Amino acid sequence: MLLVMERGATPEQVQAVVRRIEELGYEARPLAGRQRTAVAVLGNDGSVDAARFSDLAGIKEVVPVTEPYWKASREWRAENTVIRLPGGSAIGGDEVVVMAGPCSVESERQIVDTARRVRDAGATVLRGGAFKPRSSPYSFQGLGKPGLEWLAKARAETGLPVVTEVMDTESVELVARHADILQVGARNMQNFSLLRRVGQAGKPVLLKRGYAATVTELLLAAEYILAEGNEQVILCERGVRGFDGSTRFLLDLAAIPLVHQLSHLPIVADPSHGTGIRGKVLPMARAAVAAGADGLLVEVHPTPEQALSDGAQAITPGEFAELVRQCRGIAGVVGRRLAEPAKVAG
Repeated sequence: MLLVMERGATPEQVQAVVRRIEELGYEARPLAGRQRTAVAVLGNDGSVDAARFSDLAGIKEVVPVTEPYWKASREWRAENTVIRLPGGSAIGGDEVVVMAGPCSVESERQIVDTARRVRDAGATVLRGGAFKPRSSPYSFQGLGKPGLEWLAKARAETGLPVVTEVMDTESVELVARHADILQVGARNMQNFSLLRRVGQAGKPVLLKRGYAATVTELLLAAEYILAEGNEQVILCERGVRGFDGSTRFLLDLAAIPLVHQLSHLPIVADPSHGTGIRGKVLPMARAAVAAGADGLLVEVHPTPEQALSDGAQAITPGEFAELVRQCRGIAGVVGRRLAEPAKVAG
């Protein structure tokens, strides 16, 4: 339940509502908005009788929260959550943020050179995997700590904030020391111990939709992070399994406007994993921007045919530059703009 206060309600009136909620045995959480404050009721298993608050001054309306996810819902927060990143860009506002880089960090030279090239083409966040969850135990698993250190070096040289995947609770602290955004991959979307741990890490979290997960399940997974006090959650549509094997996955573009309807959290799209086919990345990136995505997550490799993982879906830096050019035009048509990379001296 949300108790929405009148515009101009006094701090004393808000505190009176908080005391009443606590007297009833529940937890109260004041939420300050741009124009008015709301007070959330937490800890109730069923509905709370609104009449219990009818004698208190300053309450405009009582809003029942009907969704199973509370803090992720529009009922909890009507305004969009905007996540500020190092370098000045933001996810969830008027800008569309482009995150780009290789699936895996393979060498210091590879990640630093790729970071420079994607920044020059218009990327505002560098992506790259130091730890790689793979379907086969015999596939390349990533370089681990050296990969994280090279990502940090690429950030220092280009000014691009870094997003990289964290695979387990034990490595959260290590990854958080090197990355600006912690990515929880599709396979870990319902790893609830990991979700709680990244919720405590104090860094933005990019949460990928599992390839068999519903939108409701994605939002409930986000709720685990939000419940730990971390409101910096970025959702990612990366494709779900379909019955047609022509593409690797089915990029569910309808999930983008649906999430915007249900939740205040930003959502980005991953056209690389969403198709698994290099030639389909550009058209699906265009479509995602047109559908209202707050960002793109694109795999870029200087020599995709030599990539140690997911080379079939990686595009070249030249192809990425064309993707940015076309998506910039589409963003303008839908009333958005592509974020610009930070300027770094030298």
